[in-house]
Amino acid sequence: LLLAVCAVGIGGTFQYGYNVSIINAPTQHIHKFLNETWSSRYQKELNPDLLTFLWSVIASIFSLGGLCGALVGGSMAIRLGRKGALLMNNVIAILASILMGISFPTGLFELLIAGRFLIGMNSGIGFCVQPLYIGEFAPKHLRGGLAMGTSIFLTGGILTGQIIGLRQEMLFFPPCFVELLGGEKHVPLLLSSSCVPALAQLLFLPWFPESPRYLLIDRGDELSCAKALKRFHGSSEYRREMEDIQRECFALDGEKPKKPWQLFTDRGVRWQLITVIVMTMGQQLSGINAIYFYATYVFEQAGILAEKIPYVTLGTGVCECLTALSCGLLIDHVGRRCLIIGGYVLMTLWCTVLTFSLTYQELYPWVPYMSMACVFAFILSFGLGPGGITNTLTAELFVQSSRPAAHMIAGAVSWISFFTIGMLFPFIVNGLQQYCFVVFLLECFFVAAFIFLIIPETKNKSFLEIKKEFHKLNFGRNA
Repeated sequence: LLLAVCAVGIGGTFQYGYNVSIINAPTQHIHKFLNETWSSRYQKELNPDLLTFLWSVIASIFSLGGLCGALVGGSMAIRLGRKGALLMNNVIAILASILMGISFPTGLFELLIAGRFLIGMNSGIGFCVQPLYIGEFAPKHLRGGLAMGTSIFLTGGILTGQIIGLRQEMLFFPPCFVELLGGEKHVPLLLSSSCVPALAQLLFLPWFPESPRYLLIDRGDELSCAKALKRFHGSSEYRREMEDIQRECFALDGEKPKKPWQLFTDRGVRWQLITVIVMTMGQQLSGINAIYFYATYVFEQAGILAEKIPYVTLGTGVCECLTALSCGLLIDHVGRRCLIIGGYVLMTLWCTVLTFSLTYQELYPWVPYMSMACVFAFILSFGLGPGGITNTLTAELFVQSSRPAAHMIAGAVSWISFFTIGMLFPFIVNGLQQYCFVVFLLECFFVAAFIFLIIPETKNKSFLEIKKEFHKLNFGRNA
């Protein structure tokens, strides 16, 4: 099971995290490439405003690709299977890597834009299909921990990108290695490095079977389902899972996979859908972006030398990765509700403290250190709560016929929220400055209250049992 999660994650959410952070490393080289290409093509200098616009397009078109990927990911998972969709997704990643790799030698920045769009699409599909696949082959007593592979590989991808971003400061590495990471002539190699996780998944994932639930409920292939369960759970343990899948198959009574728009009119999943939308928006709008934005300023005020700040920033990435691992160990013991509600409550607390500490930063010498502690505490709380639990719950709240469509909706909401906060965040910070955290603490508080009132505990429950819990909400207490 652990090897299956690794085979799925390396070409899934790892790509998302890696490609979000990797674009920061060669920023100056890409600016130079745009200037030189424009001058060579039109025999005039590139206008600074146009340069900013082109760079913004290169950076932000990743989100547009992610949204498109989320919208087609569920359909791919239904038509090709969960495993088949992930394998086909790697073709998109390899094509994106080729386009980004040849953009510099050919002098066509349009290929770089197209490659970023395609790698965004790859990330959107992976972010949709990976939790779907893992949630369906995991036994219910381990489902939470294994589903945390989604967040673990995402944070691992971000951390890998941050390490590459330290290329100029890593003087303890041999010069050839430093040059390989960030030298100007190797930027095409850096941008095309996304093909490595894709090739790794193409090499390892075919050794694992398709989702057992997909094989039985969607395909009606009981023999292949039994074989897949034996591979995943062992010959002595698979019967219990087989019975659980058969009960769900009987309850669905041949119901076909639903389209996303059908979920909005289905009263039977009304509160599950509202819950997923609230949690997904809450995760993206929780203030984690504000924390990273203010991190450099907070570290400077704490007296950390400018050249050492990238290492401290790397520490935040390590912190997030370790909390994702910790959450994976705790989730099946403590439960989902406790971790996610606790995470949001603690984030509310740290936003409050950080607002005061940033306001009175120069009043006492110890206040900057409090601000720095709040940054790490917020990241820890995010990783233990909403950062990891949100995707796990999305996979658990729906039965087989609704799950792919639910992941498409959750993915679309996530990418739209990601894009929106990226566009509005600079204006929020400029307008409210450190008081922007008041907005985020209110958002964290309301999401925590919503989860406390609405979401039942899903630990060690089958998908049908979770559906029954929501039945009272959807149709009334007397239903």
